[in-house]
This record gives sequence, C-alpha cells and structure tokens, in this order.
Amino acid sequence: MKQGDEIAEYRVVSEPTNANGGKCMWAFAEKDGHQYFLKRFLEPKRPREGSTASAASRRIRLEVCQEFEDRHRGIMKRLRPDARGGGNLVLATDFFHEGSTYYKVTERIDTSSLEKPQALEPRQKAVLLKTLALSLQLLHDIDVVHGDLKPLNVLVQKREGVTFYSAKLIDFDDSYVSGRPPGRQEVAGDSLYGAPEWRRYVQEDKAVQPEHLTTAVDVFALGLMTHYYLTGALPGYSDRYGSPADAVNAGESLVLDPRLTDSMQGLVRAMTTPAPRNRPRMATYLKALKDPQVCALVHRRPGTAKPASTEPPAPEPRSGGSGEPGGTATRTSRVRANLGRGKVPAPTTPPASSPPPSPPTAEAKGETPTPTAGRTSRVRINLGDRRRTS
Repeated sequence: MKQGDEIAEYRVVSEPTNANGGKCMWAFAEKDGHQYFLKRFLEPKRPREGSTASAASRRIRLEVCQEFEDRHRGIMKRLRPDARGGGNLVLATDFFHEGSTYYKVTERIDTSSLEKPQALEPRQKAVLLKTLALSLQLLHDIDVVHGDLKPLNVLVQKREGVTFYSAKLIDFDDSYVSGRPPGRQEVAGDSLYGAPEWRRYVQEDKAVQPEHLTTAVDVFALGLMTHYYLTGALPGYSDRYGSPADAVNAGESLVLDPRLTDSMQGLVRAMTTPAPRNRPRMATYLKALKDPQVCALVHRRPGTAKPASTEPPAPEPRSGGSGEPGGTATRTSRVRANLGRGKVPAPTTPPASSPPPSPPTAEAKGETPTPTAGRTSRVRINLGDRRRTS
C-alpha cells in the first residue's frame, strides 16, 4: 500500500505509516468524495493463488483467516453505526480482503489537540469522561469488551461553537465477546493499561481461563485513564513491576494522587481492585460523575491530606463462576495513609505520547508529611519585664 494506490475503490491520499498501528499500516483514503481511515493488517495472510504451500499448510492458514474474519464481522454486526447512543463510537464501515491482505475502513474524524486534559475545569473533565463512559456502557450492554482501552484509542473532539470536549472511542480490532477472548498468543492489548487477569492470561497462568476476561477488563483500564485525565499521570507503583496490573497482582496498592477528591479516590481504587467482579459497572461510574466537583483537584494543606474513602461505590454483581481470579468475596477498599518515614513509590513516567505529568507532591517524592498526632503544642509567650515597684 502506497500513496496513490487504489484498493477496492479507495484511493490512498496520504503516505502509509505504522505509527501507533501495532500489526497494521494505515493511511487516509477517499471514495466517492468522502474521507476515510484505511487500515491494512499485516497478519494473518490468506494463501495466494498458485501458492506451492502444502494442502495442510493452506488449510491451517485458511482456518486462522476464517477465525479472524468471524471475530471482526461478529463485532461489526453487534456494533451497528445506527445504534442509539453510538454517536461517539467510530465504527468500521467496511472490512474486506484484496489478494492475501485484509483491510478495514472507518470514517475519518477531525479531532482537536488536547495536550493537557488535566488543565480543564472540573465540569469539562466530567463531560469528557461521561462521553467515554457512555460509549463503554453501550459496548458492555451488548457484552462486548473493547480489549485495548487506552488514551491513544480515544479521539478528543471539540466542535466549533461547543463549550465541551467529547471522547470518540476508536479501534475495535481487538474487541471480543465478554468471556470469549482470542487465545493467549493472539489476544491483544497494552500492558500499561491491561487488567491483572489479562496480564495473567497472556503470561500463561492456567488459573485464568477465557471466561475470566470480561467487560471488567475495560473497567480497570478506565480507572487508570480517569486518574491520567484528571492529574496528567498514571497512578504510582513500584519500579519493581512493569505495569500497574503487575503491581496489583503482587498485592501492592497503587499510589493515587492526593489531590483527587476523596470520592474519586474511592472510585478509582474500586475500579482497579484485583478481583474483576468487585469492580463497578459503568452505571455506577456515570452516577459518580453527576457531580462535576468529583473531578476537581483538591490542593490540601500539608498534614491534612485524607486517605481515600474506605467505602467505594458498591459493585454490582457480575456473571461468572467462583473460580474467578483475584477472589470473589466482596471486599471493601482498605487504603492506608503512610504517615511514617517509609518512602512512597513515585508515579511512573507515562508513555511518550502522553502529556507531561504534574509536578510531584511531597508525598510522591517520599518526603515525610508533618505528623499530626502524638505531639503537644509548646508555645512560649514573652510578656517582657513586668516586675512591680513599690
């Protein structure tokens, strides 16, 4: 594929690139006066006509291709462009193969540049997160897992004359039906935003079976993204681990920005719990966003920072057996504020494409907050020389 090529009546109008494309090449294209986003899959490849490959090899390749086609067409059938509330889903309009190569087409979306979403006012942040959550709710209501939820797959749009930004959810190439993901070697995702059960699944942990990868995978990613959109950085975790999910799987607590409101800290903590069934559903998340001030950043005085609420939103029951990874018993979030001299792991650096994180607070640097208990106030008052004379 190169600029000027015509592929199934789509004329390529930009130089193809692999930037953020994973196992794909992409370019912009035109057809009948409309602009499109054209993606070329690098694999799988259909057997070419006249190929000298053995019959067994051809059969295996065709089986892989058929499974690939069935998954993509199945998701396209579920995600209809005319679905109510689907205006912020950027869905595929065409899927085909030409020769041995598969292609997918979506509408081209003009987006605004929003380098620092954390700089928005609380109400603007709430609207941005709501539009993203509504799209996810639409997916989850039909048992579809996005599967690769991260900021790169969210286009931020602000139309002329409109005050608020909206989130356009894109790239459903790695989506699957809840509980029915591709095999361990084929399932896609991003390790930085992947859920704990997804990480264990791809790491060949036999305790995690396909039915354990449900819509809760997206909820974990959204919890991380919420922290990122509000503060400019992901939650912190020890550099001993390669991702937030790895830290959670090791029993570590993610370090949340103390500027988040108590309600938001409780919500993010619940969304990133290790047990999938204990994570809240989108309805709970949207209910929390009804008050825009939940998205505000609170600049607390030193020594007055409160721990996250010990009562996160009550999770709604999820379907699944008792063998779910991470445990199934309902648990309340237990957040411990470190007021001693132990160091708190500094937040990790976000991807290169992410806006720079906010300057670290004293707590994030590992400095010891001023103790607030166990000391009596000692005040000396100089009253001067007030001896009486006779």
